[in-house]
Amino acid sequence: MTAFTKVVLYTGPDGRAAFRDEAVALDEGSPQAMLSALFPSGGLQLRHSPVGFKSEFHCTTAAQWVFILGGRMEIGLQDGGSRVFGPGQHFYSADLVPAGAAFDASVHGHRSRQLGPDPLVTAFVRGQGPAT
Repeated sequence: MTAFTKVVLYTGPDGRAAFRDEAVALDEGSPQAMLSALFPSGGLQLRHSPVGFKSEFHCTTAAQWVFILGGRMEIGLQDGGSRVFGPGQHFYSADLVPAGAAFDASVHGHRSRQLGPDPLVTAFVRGQGPAT
């Protein structure tokens, strides 16, 4: 079986953002075009962020796939760790404020910034259903 690696940005049991990799089975289609099961979605949004863009710590408002179409994006975590994503790469952003908690910028969320000489161009595909 062939698999696709789904990079997930999620909220851990301690309320802090973290990354994990999950395998998505590509067990549909044909040997020439292996496909995953169809994922439900709630819409597509495109974003252009100029050179120098950066955000403060925040949580995702709804789980969504983030696909990097151009430029480079760094996602920083509260523990000082980070990952950089470039054109053709992705992550599934499910870093939500924990149920019953109020957002605390010293504990929750992640920050993002544009890196390098090119503007950051991204496509967001909103998920439907529970964030996983």
